[in-house]
Amino acid sequence: MSSNEPHLCFRSFVEALKADNDLVEINDPIDPNLEAAAITRLVCENDEKAPLFNNLIGAKDGFFRILGAPASLRKSQSERYGRLARHLALPPTASMREILDKMLEADKLPPIPPKIVPTGPCKENVLEGDQIDLTKLPVPMIHKSDGGAYIQTFGMHIVQSPDGKWTNWSIARAMVHDENHLTGLVIEPQHIWQIHQMWKKENRDVPWALAFGVPPAAIMASSMPIPDGVTEAEYVGAMVGQPIELTKCDTNDLYVPTNSEIVLEGTLSIMETGPEGPFGEMHGYIFPGDVHICPKYKVNKITYRNNAILPMSSCGKLTDETHTMIGSLAAAEIRKICQKANLPVLDAFAPFISQVTWVALRIDTSKLPSMQTTSRELCRKIGDLIFNHKAGYTIHRLVLVGEDIDVYDDWAVMWAFSTRCKPGVDEVFYDDVRAFPLIPYNGHGGKKSEERSAVRGGKVVSDALMDIEYTHGRRNWEAADFNESYPEDVKSKVLGKWERLGFGRLE
Repeated sequence: MSSNEPHLCFRSFVEALKADNDLVEINDPIDPNLEAAAITRLVCENDEKAPLFNNLIGAKDGFFRILGAPASLRKSQSERYGRLARHLALPPTASMREILDKMLEADKLPPIPPKIVPTGPCKENVLEGDQIDLTKLPVPMIHKSDGGAYIQTFGMHIVQSPDGKWTNWSIARAMVHDENHLTGLVIEPQHIWQIHQMWKKENRDVPWALAFGVPPAAIMASSMPIPDGVTEAEYVGAMVGQPIELTKCDTNDLYVPTNSEIVLEGTLSIMETGPEGPFGEMHGYIFPGDVHICPKYKVNKITYRNNAILPMSSCGKLTDETHTMIGSLAAAEIRKICQKANLPVLDAFAPFISQVTWVALRIDTSKLPSMQTTSRELCRKIGDLIFNHKAGYTIHRLVLVGEDIDVYDDWAVMWAFSTRCKPGVDEVFYDDVRAFPLIPYNGHGGKKSEERSAVRGGKVVSDALMDIEYTHGRRNWEAADFNESYPEDVKSKVLGKWERLGFGRLE
């Protein structure tokens, strides 16, 4: 019934990874208590193939399997972002710029409403009433000091405003609390928090669904900081050029992707709370004992496909889905809003080496002389825009670089920042903008004082442009590297005999 293309069907996406030789099927018994996540973490840290755990200890009647590292990097430089490309029907050789352009193009296209169908694969199996016991499912324990088993690391929360005009899809972590409850982060200014606040005013719990193994294009959109009020289903339709198929939940009026692997239906409480965390998050740290009190999700029904697959992100140090998607898609939105504001920004990316706390902005230096601007003025214009926008919420440093710097090359960005930005002098600081509390220097940052806040300030624009780029729009240096320090004939000669000399293949 539903589209079987890999970007519109998670099951087909898994098969596409297999066809790409980017999947390892593991049929040995694997313990969901830490072992599955440990394998996945080692995969992420070494850019290995995605693991599919077909035989989880504790899985009953095959419910469920786990796919780890669904959007992490590949080892091959030519297909570095191939797993992400597969989310969007792009060739595995697509560059990160091409992937982000694909995500942004829907902003310029008319929205395509979803197609409603009566049923689909997500309804093949049902658990309800006393059949529901989340504590008996093979939910992964991801890090040894986590506060519990986190079923939700790569699923899609679905909530709707009370007036029905805005349906939001988003990723936010959630752990098993008891037999039929989850607890999870619902924090300002995320869209799920905004809608939670709307229902609080109505004094009613939030109708809620959590869908796992959704169409890959949908999970990409749910990771992107698209504007308030935009319904992701219509955005995805515009992006892929066809309506996404949805099916109504059985216990509320929400709609879920028809070919979802697993669906939890229920409510998000406006009153009931429970302990949540700690959890090893995207910045690569876990603080044992760091517990938050967060809203409870009540699970009233579970539906799932035959041989269902739960996608799992084993978050932590580089590189996993929290970096390839959250940071990259925030940077794409930042590029878009800068260009809409007529700022001279050619490109933007969140360098992985920064644990995606930075975004590097490639500036069109040819325009700077005619703008007759100063470093401080340009930093202020960009910082005022980005640090007061939702797209800049998770980002704490903006680095302005010249046209010679490839913002997708971590080492190039670090080279420019380290050698062209004089600390304090070439920087503009922001002490009264919203901060991202999950970054350790905010939530756990050493000595505390009245001036230090986990939710305000600590942001900076760092200018790694040289003076001549402002005055003449060009550079007066050459890079001391292979590309710029040798004539073409010498480079060709060296490259022509590289492997014959005994060196490895250059990609």
